[in-house]
Amino acid sequence: MARSATRKRPAAPAAESGVNPKAPCPCGSGRRYKHCHGSGYAPPVTRPFEGLPGEPHWVALRELVPAATAPLRTADGRDVTLASVLPGGAPALVRANGEILLGVQLHASSDDVSRDLGTALAAALDAPAGAPVDPGPVGGAGSSGPRLQELLDLDAPFEVTVHPDFGFWLEGIEPSAAVRAGLEQANQAILPTELLPGVGAAYWVRPSGERAHLRWVRPEPEERLLDALARLSASEQLLLGEDTRYAGAFRAHGLVVPVWDLPAGTPAAGWVDAAAGFQARLEQALAAGDPLTPDERRARAGLLSRQITLR
Repeated sequence: MARSATRKRPAAPAAESGVNPKAPCPCGSGRRYKHCHGSGYAPPVTRPFEGLPGEPHWVALRELVPAATAPLRTADGRDVTLASVLPGGAPALVRANGEILLGVQLHASSDDVSRDLGTALAAALDAPAGAPVDPGPVGGAGSSGPRLQELLDLDAPFEVTVHPDFGFWLEGIEPSAAVRAGLEQANQAILPTELLPGVGAAYWVRPSGERAHLRWVRPEPEERLLDALARLSASEQLLLGEDTRYAGAFRAHGLVVPVWDLPAGTPAAGWVDAAAGFQARLEQALAAGDPLTPDERRARAGLLSRQITLR
């Protein structure tokens, strides 16, 4: 998983004359101008992928999944392949046949990951086939291009394919011995990862140890999700089965990612039914409108104590 370098807050652009302080900021953050660039600095965009199809999967490909792709379509009908990571951590590339690949894991990020990726995508869309993509400063220095939400078809489906290795890097090309050696080295760092079908962004991973994990990026608002998880915890319905353990959760790009420890001997396919059952229990808990009981409030506090923030 790519890790971001320490992020420097980009300098705010000069105030635009005639901007209503209570109007949405022109930068696209969703905040009022007086609380964003009009305040003298640009606050981070906590949910950079909000509004995109498959937002939880964008978070997963950004933070959890080593090798995966998903087809994208731009607003003007051009096809793009999203990749978890590209060779050398490149933000984008254009193959000789004109195919565009966009890498979601970057070496550095600004306070708006969507603008970083949109900047790279805009440069790739303008680059000739086979030519290097030069998006200019992307990441810590601040990105100057459009956001993904401005470039992509927001009605197009988002379907992830998880790959066992980075072989998709070489599709359609004849690699040299040096390229193959680099690919083999990259493949050695991959942890076995699979997407459980039918339950959203639930990704099974097996590190080199005695336990596997299920990392499930949830689309619900954090407070509502925590209440529901607390109800399940208090009623002893939080586990996925025998010899499983709720390990905690982390926040990434505005969404909460619960994590379970699982027996390593059971493959990913063996957890599909358990995950579907948990999904049904969670939906019922999410629909509950009564206040939390004392036991549920204590359970919620315990869940919160095991929650950390990645991004």
